[in-house]
Amino acid sequence: MTSVQEIGAMRRLKAALRAAPGNLRDDLWTTAYEPLPRTGRPSWRDWLPAFAMLLLLPAGALAALNINQLGDQYGLEMSYAALLGGLQAVALLLALVQPVPAWWAVTIAMVVIAGLSEPRVPVLFPWTSPGLALQAGVLFLLALRVRSRAAVEALVITVLAGLVCSTFISQAHGDNVGGAAVILAAVVVVGAALRGSRVARTELVKQEELTAEERARRTLLEERNRIARELHDVLAHHMSLISIQAQVAPHLVQDPPEELKENLAGIRENAVEALTELRRVLGVLRSEEAEPEEVRHAPQPTLDRLGELVDNVRGAGQTITTRITGEPRPLSPGIELSAFRIVQEALSNVMRHAPGTEARVEVGYRRDALTIRVTNTAPDAPAPSCPAAGHGLLGMRERAAMLGGELAVGPTPGGGYEVTAVLPATLPQPPRRPD
Repeated sequence: MTSVQEIGAMRRLKAALRAAPGNLRDDLWTTAYEPLPRTGRPSWRDWLPAFAMLLLLPAGALAALNINQLGDQYGLEMSYAALLGGLQAVALLLALVQPVPAWWAVTIAMVVIAGLSEPRVPVLFPWTSPGLALQAGVLFLLALRVRSRAAVEALVITVLAGLVCSTFISQAHGDNVGGAAVILAAVVVVGAALRGSRVARTELVKQEELTAEERARRTLLEERNRIARELHDVLAHHMSLISIQAQVAPHLVQDPPEELKENLAGIRENAVEALTELRRVLGVLRSEEAEPEEVRHAPQPTLDRLGELVDNVRGAGQTITTRITGEPRPLSPGIELSAFRIVQEALSNVMRHAPGTEARVEVGYRRDALTIRVTNTAPDAPAPSCPAAGHGLLGMRERAAMLGGELAVGPTPGGGYEVTAVLPATLPQPPRRPD
């Protein structure tokens, strides 16, 4: 009794046989081909003139040998020998740009030569020795430019054509189609392997690019989450103050009216609800690795703690000076927090990438902006690689962009490095919705 596996195999075989004519038409009755995948290096098209020049000399030499052998050993008239031998050589050059038509040309020329020739000595038949070399070269270039299935189909048709020619031509000859088939199969295998290797390398490069993009996107999201967590703490502090003030306000007024009590109670209720929602958002933004309790509940730093930050950096062995211009004044907590973090990240980069240099921190209070400039001198020697480097520049850019400010980083003329940020003195107002 026929098993289910045998029935499935028979169905697949029938389906493959029904699809074979269509596949052959699509693969080998066309001038289209699949170009080799591009990599970061020059492509096949870039090297095409060089390949053509390299093939021109051997193609010409093989054409001369082929024409001579067709005339002397295969008994063809010189005009036919020149036409057919030259056609096979031209097909090798044509295969650089149109491999499928070139394969058809060299194969048809082989069949015509076999039909016209009357060998007088035992020779490799139906190919001449130069003709076999030209046929192998065309098949090799074909295997480089088309899918493996099409290359195998072309190989099978070529070998079958050789068998037909050696079998049904009546004149006695010394055929060696088996040896020719081995040579042709070898070049097809090599060409398909080289193409497969190129495709695999290209796919690997694409995957590495996608991985790098995904890593950069994930890094950006992590940095934004960290900034959002810090700003949440600032906002939660203000919402708590609003709630407390709304609760205390009625007690500061003698005989407050009921309308005032109701309004203040509503303000406090809305503040408490907003604070609750903020805590839920914070739970989503918190990373899986919980922060230490003292860090989680510590107040967010402001520019008032700039001296403490500088002292810590000096304690780590870094030479640093500070300069404050303008009249220091309180700014909004979001601006002060971002300014402090930008200075902190800039000094961290100095200690990481330029240890032992002289650093300088300048903070300028202007009427409409806060300017921050952190510079360092040129290091005496390259800093050791630091695999655990963070996302300082990315974080600084995100903080400046969030506030509508600007950030510029880059080397200084003396070989050092500079970070300059300009933050607005007041937070930009969100666009009003139309009534």
